[in-house]
Amino acid sequence: MIETTIAGSLPKPDWLAEPERLWAPWRLEGEALFEGQCRAAREWIEFQEASGIDIVTDGEQFRKHFVHGFLEEVEGIDWQRMTAMGIRNNRYEAQVPTVVSAVRRKGPVHSRSTAFCRSVATKGLKMTLPGPMTICDTIADAHYGDRPKMAMAFAEILNEEARELEALGVDVIQFDEPAFNAFTEEAATWGVDCLNRAIEGLKCKTAVHICYGYGIKQNTDWKATLGNEWRQYEAFFPALNGSRIGQVSLECANSRVPMRMIGLLPDKEVLVGAIDVASPVVETPEQVAAVLRAAMEFVRPERIVACTNCGLAPMPMGVARGKIAALGAGAALLRAELGA
Repeated sequence: MIETTIAGSLPKPDWLAEPERLWAPWRLEGEALFEGQCRAAREWIEFQEASGIDIVTDGEQFRKHFVHGFLEEVEGIDWQRMTAMGIRNNRYEAQVPTVVSAVRRKGPVHSRSTAFCRSVATKGLKMTLPGPMTICDTIADAHYGDRPKMAMAFAEILNEEARELEALGVDVIQFDEPAFNAFTEEAATWGVDCLNRAIEGLKCKTAVHICYGYGIKQNTDWKATLGNEWRQYEAFFPALNGSRIGQVSLECANSRVPMRMIGLLPDKEVLVGAIDVASPVVETPEQVAAVLRAAMEFVRPERIVACTNCGLAPMPMGVARGKIAALGAGAALLRAELGA
């Protein structure tokens, strides 16, 4: 009851990459890079477990970016042909690589790192993959000519990857779909269809993480335009509830998401975001427990998984560690209160 996990990303140590920066270049090369990534992942896994986190992650220590870390091992993408493109429905612009032919994996992408993490983790292990819609919103298309068609092609190769990760002993496979909040109508139709294709045949738990983004300026500026209630979830949660996905995330800590949105997910486990990723202030365990307690008005505690709102990668190392510790302690407080 009231299991705990994190959304995915965690800060990288300064000897591995420049801290507090997204897409930071690596400071190691070759096999030394992989060994350094393993060291960083081990440290984070051990810290999560010591902090009472039940389903741990590698903190994305093996990839620069949650989307491009997967795309780097996909054929059909021209990394020299960079295209300026609006991301998240033109919330901000970025230079992105371009799809120039049919996509397929060169081989297993995250199997080596996952096998290492499985050997270290003594509790549940979650691995994260970018969702098909979010991939298509983070890469330019010069081949398919149709975003739903390209998303389905990526869903098929994501499914191949997910099946291999499951075979390595992963307990939860999570697909990150922040683009759902930017394209709500599309999310309810072909976005959910592609997600169902990505999880086809999986027997492990599956999750979709949707959020209002990292605590970076582009996202905080966008949030300021959303008004007193952030109701984007309302447009596609019914479709997600009808999907085969097992867990759905909700951003609850210091957000303006009405908690009643949980009521649109009666058949799912809910990743209740109880840690604010847009503030450097470390929550107290009591504050975490209060958010989770409020969620219990709309969902039974056995369907609650205490989580962070989003990834913690851009945060200072000490702040991220404090927030993770607070998450574990806050969930423990509520479990004790419930007599679990």
